[in-house]
Amino acid sequence: MNNTLVKLAQVLEQRKEQTGEKSYVASLYEKGLNSILKKIGEEAAEVIIAAKDGDAEQIIYETADLWFHCMVLLAQQGLHPNDVLDELHRRFGLSGLDEKAQREQK
Repeated sequence: MNNTLVKLAQVLEQRKEQTGEKSYVASLYEKGLNSILKKIGEEAAEVIIAAKDGDAEQIIYETADLWFHCMVLLAQQGLHPNDVLDELHRRFGLSGLDEKAQREQK
């Protein structure tokens, strides 16, 4: 796994010990799940707008914001980026149609 994700996951865990006055992430944790989900929605919309505009630099910037806020959600829920990477690894080599059919059977 990319060291950047590992380092970021560690920082996000550390922010759980801080107050919202000292940390943006801690303030999101304090506000709760709905605030984190709202940020993810906002960032996803910004990725869509950047993509429609065809601006590669903005797509990268906004995607970084989206990934960051998704990682905040993972940490808030007691999950780690490795959990997502493990799921992606599980799906590697599996047809998207087959994977979707497996989910629908559950």
